[in-house]
Amino acid sequence: MTRLLFVEDEPQLLRAMRITLRARGFEVRTALDGRHALSEAASCPPDLVILDLGLPDMDGVEVIQGLRAWTGVPIIVLSGRASGHDKVAALDAGADDYVTKPFSIDELLARVRAVTRRATSAESVTVVDLGRYRIDLGEKRISSRDSADADAGAGAGSGREDPSATGGEDKPDGPRLTPTEWRLLEALVRHPGKLVSHQQLISQVWGPGVADDSSSLRLYINKLRRKLEPDPTRPRYLTTEPGLGYRYQP
Repeated sequence: MTRLLFVEDEPQLLRAMRITLRARGFEVRTALDGRHALSEAASCPPDLVILDLGLPDMDGVEVIQGLRAWTGVPIIVLSGRASGHDKVAALDAGADDYVTKPFSIDELLARVRAVTRRATSAESVTVVDLGRYRIDLGEKRISSRDSADADAGAGAGSGREDPSATGGEDKPDGPRLTPTEWRLLEALVRHPGKLVSHQQLISQVWGPGVADDSSSLRLYINKLRRKLEPDPTRPRYLTTEPGLGYRYQP
C-alpha cells in the first residue's frame, strides 16, 4: 500500500479523491492548505504527494520547496493553472509531474504509477560510499573501500543493541552498527545532499507519533560520527543544520 498525501483546498474534490484513491488501495491523508501539508508530511512521511498550487495560505510552489528541503518524495502537481510558466516553476522547484484540471482519474493514476516506478528505481541503489567506507544498505554491511577483499563481511548490525555503546573501533573491514544506527544512517544516505529534519529522522528511526526527542537523536548522530567520520569533531559527511536537522554530504 502506498501512503499518499493529497493537498487540495476544495473540500468536495478532496473528499471525492480520498474515497476514490482509498478504493484503489492507497492509504490517503489530506490537507486543505500548505502549512497543514508540510506539517502532515513531517509527522507522517508519505510515499507520494499530490498537490494543488492554488492554496489559501501559500503558493503550492512554496510547499514543493519546503518539501524538497528535506525529502525526495515524488510530487505530482494537480492544478487548474495551465500556463507554461506555472508548469516550469513547479517542475523547477522539484515537482516530478504536472497534471492540469479538469483531469481523468485514469490519467492521474497512470502518472502516479510512473513516478512511483522512478522512485522505486532510485531506492534500488543500496550501496553508497562514505569516506573510506562502502555501505551496503541491503546487506547491512560496511566494508573498507581500499580493502583487498571487497566482499569481506563487516558488522551486520543485526545483533543485540547496546544503547550505551560508544563503539568506533574498526572491525576487520568496518565498524559494527546497532539496528537503530542502521536506520538512522539509511534515513540520511537515502537523500544525499538533502536536509532531513529532526522530526523526519525521529519518525523514520523510532516510528510515527514518537515525541520530538532531539537529545536521543543527537546522541545517535554522534555515535555514527565516531564510527564513520575521519574526524568526528569536524564531520565531513554527516553534517548538522543548526535548529533544522542533518544532512548526508556525498
